[in-house]
Amino acid sequence: MRCKVVLVIMLLTLYGAARSQTEDSLVHEGIVNASAEQVWAAFTTKEGIESWMAAHAAVDFKLGGTMRIQYDAKGTVDDDKAIHNTIISYEPMRMLSFKVSKAPAAFPFANAIKNMWTVVYFEALPDKTTRVRVVSLGFGNDEQSKKMRDFFNRGNAFTLQRLQKRFAPKTDAK
Repeated sequence: MRCKVVLVIMLLTLYGAARSQTEDSLVHEGIVNASAEQVWAAFTTKEGIESWMAAHAAVDFKLGGTMRIQYDAKGTVDDDKAIHNTIISYEPMRMLSFKVSKAPAAFPFANAIKNMWTVVYFEALPDKTTRVRVVSLGFGNDEQSKKMRDFFNRGNAFTLQRLQKRFAPKTDAK
């Protein structure tokens, strides 16, 4: 009987934590005009990341591996302006989660970023398109975390738009 009570308490605690994380999460979703394989590669390979998101990238794609990204064409993936993400988990072509392990030196939310992580879901749709859902979690209630949440709300929307633009059908200009 005691084991059942402990299990129920644990489940309620996990439910409360999950509910709290869901309420504090940011969600951005869109349809990308590319197959799940193409969109997966755009997120998980050097060539893919450099095709739409950043000037430079280095990817050690494995659990615990890093995705080093530099947005500035004059910088490198290891300078103080680069961002490094650690891969937490993945299911190929379906889900990728990561956490910032090194923020850029001038990042204004250095303490708040330590608690945040991101999960990207890839859903293959019948018409060779992919639904991409970006969920950012781990935001606190302090002022720095609230400002960072606003920063990522704008940034994630912009990033998703860039991904969609990367795979938008090319039109001939006449």
